[in-house]
Amino acid sequence: MLRQRWRYYAVVLFVLVAMQGSFSLHAATAGPGTWSSQQTWASDTVNGGNLTGYFYWPARQPTTPNGMRALVLVLHGCSQTASGDVIDNSSGGGFNWKSVADQYGAIILAPNATGNVYSSHCWDYANASPSRTSGHVGVLLDLVNRFVSNSQYAIDPNQVYVAGLSSGGGMTMVLGCIAPDTFAGVGINAGPTPGTTTMQIGYVPAGYTATTAANQCKRWAASNADKFSSQVAGAVWGTSDYTVAPAYGPLAAAAFRQIYGGSFTEGSQVSVTGGGTNTPYMDGNGKLRTHEISVAGMAHAWPAGTGGNNTHYVDATRINYPIFLMDFWVKNNLRAGSGMGQPGTVPIGLAVSGTTETTVTLSWNAVANANNYGIYRNGIKVASTRSPGYTDTGLIAGATYSYSVTAIDATAGESQQSAAISVTTKTGFACTSTTTTNYAHVQAGRAHDVGGFAYANGSNQNMGLNNLFYTNTLAETAAAYYILGNCP
Repeated sequence: MLRQRWRYYAVVLFVLVAMQGSFSLHAATAGPGTWSSQQTWASDTVNGGNLTGYFYWPARQPTTPNGMRALVLVLHGCSQTASGDVIDNSSGGGFNWKSVADQYGAIILAPNATGNVYSSHCWDYANASPSRTSGHVGVLLDLVNRFVSNSQYAIDPNQVYVAGLSSGGGMTMVLGCIAPDTFAGVGINAGPTPGTTTMQIGYVPAGYTATTAANQCKRWAASNADKFSSQVAGAVWGTSDYTVAPAYGPLAAAAFRQIYGGSFTEGSQVSVTGGGTNTPYMDGNGKLRTHEISVAGMAHAWPAGTGGNNTHYVDATRINYPIFLMDFWVKNNLRAGSGMGQPGTVPIGLAVSGTTETTVTLSWNAVANANNYGIYRNGIKVASTRSPGYTDTGLIAGATYSYSVTAIDATAGESQQSAAISVTTKTGFACTSTTTTNYAHVQAGRAHDVGGFAYANGSNQNMGLNNLFYTNTLAETAAAYYILGNCP
């Protein structure tokens, strides 16, 4: 009897340990469950100043697919700030994202617009030539990448979303257009569409249609346009908005349907608690791809719902858009599966096959079933290619870059990034080496004397006693920079 009991306990212990090990593969690290202090993330050389803001890291485990966290980038409107309007503070619950983050175990980013664009602390949504590497788009994509690439947050790159109000709503669409590879879902609140100016926020210009917006969007996406096939989008607006024309809302959603391509079916209108009416649209595969929510009587404001702020362009008396939006994203995400890990096979064998002063040539092992590869420089996607090799151009001489690649499978989606490699472009300096005595090196200015010992200029390597009896070879690898030994 005693032997049987011990045998039973051993089996139970084994099962518990196995369950714990299995859970650890899925569990994301719990956070503090509070908004962070103000962070400084990056410098904006275009608009001036640093990108600052806050993030919320929930204390509970994620309930989203893959056992990994979703990430939501939330953008304030003109005349607003992250601290005063978006995050929870002494005056209320902000845009009311904390409760949603707790429910889904998602991380929320709330940055402040850099500079003073349009003289009202706006996001630069009307920029006719946005860049993935500079200005507001550049610093925001860099911010997202900082969190996605940090393993402690366990963020699924296929569950990254963006939402915003007013200029933040316009910037939301810009980001969804220029980086569909980054954002699996977008949520536009009273945001003007691409190609319009700040003078046209109160009306849709004559001749401007959903096709106009769609074409601009696709031009910005360039080689990343294939990722639109797995993106979802939505828009919300108030019928009493006299700041941004309510017509921009349905126009934006219609533009995304054109971008996504194929036929769409309009679903039945559904009432949303708080006074909203939602119109869903399904694609040819029966997948819900866009939503359009009209909120009766709401002015120009973020619809935070009960618990959010109820002042300064935030409305807590109507629908809870964060709850609706997160539910829409999670249930209709076309990129994140329910199994462990990231879909797609991660490329291996990434190597540098050549460098010049302004180019780096990469190669890697081909991945079965991959119809495309993504090229990431310093964590930001810069190109895609169909072959397992790529030459990155327009680089700076003597600069160091980090590269990784992904494999893109039409069925499985985009893989995780490969292990990164670091490479430095050539400087254009011709290395020379000189072999002579330490004394001669010092006299010629290739080395210097400290306490009777010779040290190579630049590298400061100890060469031995500074006299005629010690001989060394010094290589000048850069101007006035010497190392012991021959040129590499």
